[in-house]
Amino acid sequence: MTMLEQIIEKYGPVLIADGFDDAILGVSSQGGQVIYSIQKCIDILIAEGMSEEDAIEHFYFNVECAYVGEDTPLWCDDFF
Repeated sequence: MTMLEQIIEKYGPVLIADGFDDAILGVSSQGGQVIYSIQKCIDILIAEGMSEEDAIEHFYFNVECAYVGEDTPLWCDDFF
């Protein structure tokens, strides 16, 4: 069972960032939002054919800043 399937089984429907299922780290203990690894999201974009620079720019301008309400996914800065 995937991480996303486990989350849905336990918490019910959640908002997700399309295409980034492999970057899910878990769920917020307070709000139930899905938490994603920023580095893994960027790695996914690179694997899809973007340069590292383009992937970083695309992530921060098109993914991370998208607000879709109080259940908007959270992003973990795990570059360290």
